Formats: sequence, C-alpha cells, structure tokens
Amino acid sequence: MGSSSMKNHQILSKIASNDQHGENSPYFDGWKAYENDPYNAITNPGGLIQMGLAENQLCFDLIEEWVKNNPQASICTPEGVDHFREIANFQDYHGLPEFRQAVAKLMGKVRGDRVTFDPDRVVMSGGATGANETIMFCLADPGDAFLVPSPYYPAFTRDLGWRTGVQLIPAKCDFSSNGFKITRQALEKGYEKAQESNINIKGLIITNPSNPLGTTLDKDTLKSILSFINEKQIHLVCDEIYAATVFSEPRFISVAEVIQEMGDVINKDLIHIIYSLSKDMGLPGFRVGIVYSYNDAVVSCARKMSSFGLVSAQTQFLLASMLSDDVFVENFLGESSKRLARRYNKFTKGLENVGINCLKSNAGLFFWMDLRWLLKEQTEESELELWRIIVNDVKLNVSPGSSFHCEEPGWFRVCFANMKDQTVDVALDRIRSFVITKDDHKPPRKTNKRKQHINLHLATKSSWRLLDESSVLSPHSPVPVSPLLRAN
Repeated sequence: MGSSSMKNHQILSKIASNDQHGENSPYFDGWKAYENDPYNAITNPGGLIQMGLAENQLCFDLIEEWVKNNPQASICTPEGVDHFREIANFQDYHGLPEFRQAVAKLMGKVRGDRVTFDPDRVVMSGGATGANETIMFCLADPGDAFLVPSPYYPAFTRDLGWRTGVQLIPAKCDFSSNGFKITRQALEKGYEKAQESNINIKGLIITNPSNPLGTTLDKDTLKSILSFINEKQIHLVCDEIYAATVFSEPRFISVAEVIQEMGDVINKDLIHIIYSLSKDMGLPGFRVGIVYSYNDAVVSCARKMSSFGLVSAQTQFLLASMLSDDVFVENFLGESSKRLARRYNKFTKGLENVGINCLKSNAGLFFWMDLRWLLKEQTEESELELWRIIVNDVKLNVSPGSSFHCEEPGWFRVCFANMKDQTVDVALDRIRSFVITKDDHKPPRKTNKRKQHINLHLATKSSWRLLDESSVLSPHSPVPVSPLLRAN
C-alpha cells in the first residue's frame, strides 16, 4: 500500500477505505478491460466485445417510436411544457400517484395479471441497486446475514452489504448435476452452518428469474422456499427484476402468485419483492428501482429511506404516461419476448455448432456457458486462466462462474442482448476460431507476443488488497480502476 493510500486509510471512514465494494473480481475487471479496448465495427474492429453487461437493447426502437408519438409525456417539449412547473417543484418521497399506479399495473401485467399489486406499497429507489440496499437497511443490522443460493449476482456484495454491514452466506446450489436447482437441503445446510458460527440469519434472498442462470423457479421450489423461511421466521427477499424477460416455457411464476395461493399459511410480513425497469424495459439509465413489501412497517421505513435515492419527477411523469398505455405495454412485452428468443437461439445454436453447450434457460439477458471441457484442470485457477485467454486473445468479455460464487469450475455467463446482430456474428466467429485451434480440447498456452493487449492479473481470494491511490473513478465507468487490472 502506497504512502498516500495509507494516509487516506487513516483519515477516511471504514467504508471509504475498505475493499468491501466487491470490485476486486473478474466480473468488474472484465468491464475495465472492455473500457480500455472497446469493440467498434468501424473504428476498432479488433477490440473487446462486451458480453459481461446485462443490458436489454433489443427494443429501443419501440420506446423511441412511442416517445416520438407522445411528445406530451415530456415536460421538455412544447406539448408537455404546461406541466413543467408542477413537475419541477419539490415532490415528496411518496412519488407521483400516477407513477405508482402505472408501476403496480405493469407488475401485474408482467405476471400475467394472475396477481394484483397495491400502488400504496410501491416504494421508489435509485435502481435495483438502491432498492436492494434499502430493503437490507430495513430488515437487518450490521453483522446480521442473509442466505443467498449460489451461483449469484457478483454485485450483491456491494448492493446488500457494503454500506449496510450485512453479511452474505452462500447456500451452495452450484451443482450442474441437478441443473443448479435451489434445494431445501442446501438452504438448511447454509442456515445450520451460520448458526454454528453464531451468525444471525435475518433472511434469504433469491433472484427469479436467476442471474446468472437464466432459469425460472417452479411453483414447488417456491413453495419449499416459502415453507423454509416461514418455519425459520426469517425474511424472504425476491429479486424479480428479470420477470418480463421470459422468452420460452415454462412461464414465470412470481412469489406473489404463490403466497396468494398458499393463503394464511405464510406470514406475509416476511415477504418482500424487488423490481426495476432496467431489464424488463431496457431502461437502466432511468434508475427506477422498486421495493414492494407486504409488511406495513417496512413500507413506511423504506419510503422514508427513499429520500436518499428518489426517481426524478420528470422520469416519473414520462413513465407514468408510457406504462399507462395498455396497447404499447402489451405490444412491447410481446415483441421483447420474441426478440430475446431469437437472439438466444441464434447465439446458443451457433455455439452448439462448435461443440459448446449451455444450461437450458428460458429467461434473462444471458446464458450459462459450459466450457469445462476446455479446462486444463477442474479448478478455479484453471477457469481464470481460460478466462484471461478469452478476454486477452479471443477478445470477448465473458464472466467466469467463480465471480458468481460458483464452485464448479468451467461455467461462464454470457450476455447476449446488449449488442447488434452483426456483433453477434463477429463474436461467434471469434469463438469458432478459438475452438478450432484447440489441440486435445486444451486451451493454448499464453504467449507474450502481443505486447499491446490488456493483461489481467488476479490475486487469490486470500490476498485481496485495499484500494490504493490509483483507484480513481473513471467518468465512463461505474467502478473504480481495479487494483487487479494492469494495462501494459
């Protein structure tokens, strides 16, 4: 640690000077590698293709068309300027009533109108990141813990624990032999292990549809999970931000649908849903996150906390109009599903043609790619060695399974909805060329012939370092420069 970094460590808060943000991970290192050498078909055709960012860019044209046809939805147009003063003035943290009503209606529509949502329980936050942190602040104290079935989203470390002090305890469900299914046995084992370590488990958080698997939970699994948390009297947080990204059977089943079916058997005060418009509508830049709780006290507390991460009134005004347009919403959800299915099928079938299989999935903006057969050894170190080759030489930013806390080496998350069709073709060509060069199904040894490429250096888990003075925020990146990333 440099002298400047040591000085900062002494004068700054523990949050400012620790490494609990979770950015010391291949997941974020891949983003930085892309930022240093971004692919562009014209200006940088040999650059790195970003396949580590779960964005839904397949239906921007539909939203753009709606915006053009509905100029009155924006207060910054001649048609909508009459509402400028009322929207520009201070708005309390309850949010615009019409916005909360529209969001509640969308949540029901996405779930097939099999359940309804109360607008008075819709609490705003700055994206799903803010919503997840808010619910942790409401439910747990520093040192408390939440169980999380693995593999799980790498940034949960940041979202759930960095500022709250909440611990994450993996419930190991990372076995391909059963399709990475969440089992009662895995939950019980994780819970018992925490109890033995005198860790206070306050709840369980699940993602449905799953990130990174791209699968949905069936009703029996959801019932088993609900029975588990009900028996333990711990909270259940259901992250359902990918609910509308289902593109094939089986259909999405929300926890809201299951608790409605189970009735008074389940203590609804323990159930909380996280939602967002980032994935389903492809609007991450709008920073719309939602906490929906069946617990009155949580709703009240979360609403007060939302003062620290409100959605701008201008954004609420626009979205209230858009999401209240039933014809648009119906068409958007249907078309989005079709486009996601086409893109998923194109990508996975292209991989199949070169002998690469993926976990069968039906939702999400990514798939879980199986490269176990390319590992020199079935170890995390071998997985990371292969990942460096894919990033440095194949020029694809995919995310290794170990960054998702998957203990079975050789799995990689690949995002497919954040690029043009032509870029997909380039990515498939690169993968095809890479696989063809394999001898005896072994990855090639890394050479030093290409001095100009980005070199990724990963520390072991036992040697994570505090951020040093070089860890400055980039104006183009959501994370600091990783101390584990070095550019030659």
